[in-house]
Amino acid sequence: MRHGFWRSYCRLLAVQGAWNYERMTGIGLGYAAQPLLEDLRTADPARHAEAQVRSVEYFNSHPYLAGLALGAQVRAEDEAAPGELVVRLRTALTSPLGSLGDQFFWAGLVPAVMGSLILALVLGAPPAAVWVAVGGYAAVRLWTGFWALRTGLATGPQIGAVVGHSWLSRWAPGVGSAAGFILGVTLPVAAGHLLEGFGTRDLSFGLLTAALGLVGGIVFGPRLNSVRFGLVTLLGGFLFWGLR
Repeated sequence: MRHGFWRSYCRLLAVQGAWNYERMTGIGLGYAAQPLLEDLRTADPARHAEAQVRSVEYFNSHPYLAGLALGAQVRAEDEAAPGELVVRLRTALTSPLGSLGDQFFWAGLVPAVMGSLILALVLGAPPAAVWVAVGGYAAVRLWTGFWALRTGLATGPQIGAVVGHSWLSRWAPGVGSAAGFILGVTLPVAAGHLLEGFGTRDLSFGLLTAALGLVGGIVFGPRLNSVRFGLVTLLGGFLFWGLR
């Protein structure tokens, strides 16, 4: 493991700690980069000073995937890439990593975990299910941060192609669809439980609503993205529950 990796990894967990409107998470990313740039201090002091300045420039992306950009930037600095190339690399990763992270986590994994937890509690799971859900999500988040930083350091400027063929890009659409399906099942079941007590008909309505949303996602493809998918299933849940 590269010298400074774990210190950088821990700092990335708080990458938004110095968030501001001018540089967004740039300062946090620069703070996380310092342990990985220490080798340059001895090898090339001038380059080290320039790299530190570049590391705190504007950056705004998904915080869980910031390690991909950080690792790629540090690798490019190690390889003595032109400063302009390092800046372009960092800038080019901003939107793709933000979009991919939002799709996988905010529109996929988070609603899927929350929906599953609510459904499990309604169906009689013990309170410990809350800790299982939180712990499971935290484990995914921590592992993703480790994978991101390690992958960025290993690939450098080729990071775009690597991420495009990674598990994250392959799983993101499926996680979003799964989240919509789970929410489609959860809504009528939870509503029925709160208002009248859980019944098997609530579960049937939920499964039907979610199935219709899933078919809609297959038919309409990318036009029915994960956010729209979730909204459609939620609306369907309201409609079907109202017909009881």
